[in-house]
Amino acid sequence: MAILADQDTKVIIQGITGREAASFTKDMLDYGTRVVAGVTPGKQGQKIHGVPVYDTVRGALKEHPVDASVISVPPGMVKGAVLEAVENHIKLLVVVSERVPRKDVIEFLEAAREQDARVIGPNTLGIISPERVKLGMAGGPVEDVKKAYTPGNVGIASRSGGMTTEIANLLTTHGIGQSTCIGIGGDPVVGSNFLDLIPLFDQDPETKAVVLFCEPGGIIEESLAELVISQKIALPIVAFIAGRFVDDMPGVRFGHAATIVEGDKGTAKGKIESFKKAGIHVAESFSDIVKILRNTI
Repeated sequence: MAILADQDTKVIIQGITGREAASFTKDMLDYGTRVVAGVTPGKQGQKIHGVPVYDTVRGALKEHPVDASVISVPPGMVKGAVLEAVENHIKLLVVVSERVPRKDVIEFLEAAREQDARVIGPNTLGIISPERVKLGMAGGPVEDVKKAYTPGNVGIASRSGGMTTEIANLLTTHGIGQSTCIGIGGDPVVGSNFLDLIPLFDQDPETKAVVLFCEPGGIIEESLAELVISQKIALPIVAFIAGRFVDDMPGVRFGHAATIVEGDKGTAKGKIESFKKAGIHVAESFSDIVKILRNTI
């Protein structure tokens, strides 16, 4: 089984008439995802790749049962879109929008928690469970997804959307399939992170190991190490930490907004030490991921 979403998950796209959303909606449909409706205020009655468009989430839900929403709207409109989905009891929200004001993110994550809704992102490419479901832009067009992702028993959680696909492709090339692959988002504040996802992978009977793509900045990885120890999580975890050079350039941002080291916090060195204490395998090079997996599963 997959975590978070599977082939039966019914999805709406908020902002479906936007160019980017219309493009990834087609990719999702081509992959077999059950996109049942779209929402763009003022566009009711239109169809995007055969998907009916409604003015409101409530209007869409009157006609279609929905389990998840993929949100692709301008940054200043994300909070309203998330709150609208949460108020209508949608339990999984994938926010692909970038540059969302941090204050807005904090507010809508709190609202989601109050309603027991899970948020992936913002600034995520989304989720893929190979040959089951694709939410968002992860993997790109269906032909690329099918080349990079294959069904199997290794989960992937990554702070980089693009590297989610790179890791999946590495595993696929070496005959190792994937269960669920998630880009958690590259912003400093995101919904579900490694701390939230590892327990889900641990409870999934199909997932036999997880690969993490980590970056300098933040303390998620150190906190995960503490969680693994305190909860005695035995699921094999392989972590690759990119950008170790950032340790020598404190206060400078690289790539993602979250990739910034302040003083001794968030250093790659500190993350590696924490992981090793917790029994989490650290891949010294990208290709080592495969070697470690083959020795652990």
